[in-house]
Amino acid sequence: DMQGVMIESHIDPSVAWTDAKQQVTPAALVEIIEHITLRKPEAKSAEVSDKLAELRTKIDKIDDLVIQKVAERMNIAEQIGQYKKDNNLTILQVNRWEEILEKTTNYGKALKLSPEFTEKLLELVHGESIRRQGEILNDGQEQPAEKLSHI
Repeated sequence: DMQGVMIESHIDPSVAWTDAKQQVTPAALVEIIEHITLRKPEAKSAEVSDKLAELRTKIDKIDDLVIQKVAERMNIAEQIGQYKKDNNLTILQVNRWEEILEKTTNYGKALKLSPEFTEKLLELVHGESIRRQGEILNDGQEQPAEKLSHI
């Protein structure tokens, strides 16, 4: 848990001897203090704790399913890697990647996920798929991710 605040205030920050750019005026300090919302680091009542535990259990189950589905996807990606090796195809199929990225980002938007989040998540999953396919195409030699970015 993070606790505490450090604020540097000066009547005229432009003439402050140290860290002038991070100083705030007394008026700005009052505004900061007026807008601070203090929150409790943990629940004090059993009712709140129980509800949080219930919601967290739901998240844990969903997280397990997400990992399970990602593992299933990786197994299929490995099958694709073997197929590409058998047919002398490159690992990265640019048109397919662009299609996946657009389709998934649009689907994420429809589910109220930010495009940035969806794209980052997909890049992580796709990057691991490429890494695994690279191992297959290179006879089990692991390829660092930075070497795969151009494939």
